[in-house]
Amino acid sequence: MAKNSRTTHFFKKRPLIIIASAIVIIAIGVARFTLFQAEQGTISNHVTFTVRRGPLTISVIESGTIKARDQVILKNEVEGKTSILYLIPEGTLVKKGDLLVELDASDLMDRKIDQQIKVQNADAAFVGARENLAVVENQAQSDVDKAELTYTFSKEDLKKYLEGEFPNELKEAEARLTLAIEEVTRAKENLEWSKRLANEKYISLTELEADELTVKKKILDLELAQNNLGLLKNFTHKRMLAQLKSDVKQAEMALERTIRKARADVVQAQANLAARQAEYERQKDKLNKIVVQIEKTKIYAPAKGLAIHATSAQGGHPRRRVEPLQEGQAVMERQELIYLPTTAAAKAEVAIHEASLDKIRIGLPVKITVDALPGETFVGRVAKIAPLPDAQSAWINPDLKVYNTDIYLENNSSALKTGMSCTAEIIVEQHREATYIPVQAVLRVGRQPTVYLVNGKNLEPRKVEIGLDNNSMVRIISGLELGEVVTLTPPLASAAIEADTDEIITEIGPRKIGAKPTSGPISKGVGVSETLERRTVQGDIPDEGLKDQGIQEPRQSSYPDAGNLTSEQPEKIRERLQSMSPEEREKMLTLFKSMTPEQRKRYRDLSIEERKEMLKQIMKRQQ
Repeated sequence: MAKNSRTTHFFKKRPLIIIASAIVIIAIGVARFTLFQAEQGTISNHVTFTVRRGPLTISVIESGTIKARDQVILKNEVEGKTSILYLIPEGTLVKKGDLLVELDASDLMDRKIDQQIKVQNADAAFVGARENLAVVENQAQSDVDKAELTYTFSKEDLKKYLEGEFPNELKEAEARLTLAIEEVTRAKENLEWSKRLANEKYISLTELEADELTVKKKILDLELAQNNLGLLKNFTHKRMLAQLKSDVKQAEMALERTIRKARADVVQAQANLAARQAEYERQKDKLNKIVVQIEKTKIYAPAKGLAIHATSAQGGHPRRRVEPLQEGQAVMERQELIYLPTTAAAKAEVAIHEASLDKIRIGLPVKITVDALPGETFVGRVAKIAPLPDAQSAWINPDLKVYNTDIYLENNSSALKTGMSCTAEIIVEQHREATYIPVQAVLRVGRQPTVYLVNGKNLEPRKVEIGLDNNSMVRIISGLELGEVVTLTPPLASAAIEADTDEIITEIGPRKIGAKPTSGPISKGVGVSETLERRTVQGDIPDEGLKDQGIQEPRQSSYPDAGNLTSEQPEKIRERLQSMSPEEREKMLTLFKSMTPEQRKRYRDLSIEERKEMLKQIMKRQQ
């Protein structure tokens, strides 16, 4: 019974044993097949492609946004910051004169009342200045007329004295002197006659004394007349003449002062009037501006069309985070609010990367598909290419240079709406019969496009002439025939380093890691794999950070002075370098070139953990 049970148990476990044995046999077979493939050389490890000939389209595909070709953009023209009280629902079909947006005008209404008061005060000051100018001009004219009259009278008084008063006074004094002389002579004659009569006793002594007294009086009168004449000539005339001349001069100077003062008063009054008028006009302009601003708080449709909110039509970069328009939202001056298409013509707005810009030109045909309209294809042409890269994209990512391009659609449809996402395929070239291969099969050797043909177990390089590519297939102009087989993984060791890469790599000095560095610069034409291998052995490439980028770092070398290396390690390093993809190789070179001489010097003195942290910081700055 025990034997039978063991037998039964064996047969129950037999299926499991059979399955396990089969798995072991398969694993051994796979291992042997792998070893066999490795022994066959490198050809079996390459993916191949047979050269084809047929239709080939060279195109550039970019995503974009549908927009109206002809549209009216309505902006917020209210100064400063305000909020939306009313916003027409998006997609509303409006006619000319319909209210689209109403902005808050409460602050403007308060400012309007304050400004009206300022205008009234400025108007009163302006009227007062105008009347004051009239008064000042009248007073100035009166003062000038009075000063002119005084000056005229002073000149006439001088003339009157010289030509009238003084000659009369002089004649009167001379006449008095002459009369006094005659009276003295007559009085003396009477006195002589009286003396004779008195001697003869005809007259009394009293009468004689009276005649003597008369002679004395007449002599005194003569002396007084002589003194008056001398006083008139020597003193009175000179003083009066000087006084009158001074009066004329003073009157003339007073007239000049009056004229100048009157002119200054008038100019000051005119300036005051001009200032008051300017202030009045300024306050009126402010009031009118506030009134216009209040009017602009209501935005009306200038024409018939479909109202679209600007934030929906703009699309924009995802990092821009444009908030949709809604009532109560604050908006700034000159901010776009409403797009109002005036015609049914549409366009697609796309951003062309600078790497594809040399392929694009105005007039190229374009096939456009809209995400919201599956199955429909629209036709258009490139109408406009921006001369400069988009500033917004460059600000967000300085390494990204894209050029905004407008594509005008030829077959418009009512189903197309502003803001729809689309994909534009710009047809650069179309060939009915073209020879083509994948772009990864072409390698530049010495700046010459080269492919590697599979010839048995060997790879045979061949120079070719290529045309444009569509990021997938490249057109072969000459050098390949239909049916030939090329490898899609050409040997990197045969690719020549470009001149600028040679210069950058040559400038970076070697560093010893348990080995003596190779002397002399790297000459142009050295293979990429050989160069990277040499630089890694010498320690210039920061190998601790390569794993973080998904790159298997080579750490061995075939050089006899490279340290403690086994004979199998150099071959493994070479295989790793050849197995790197172009992206991995580009990452390695980018990281390699981004390090400054100071960083490389500091890097050499750091520990492994510190090196990793330093490389992470460099890669973060590159991103």
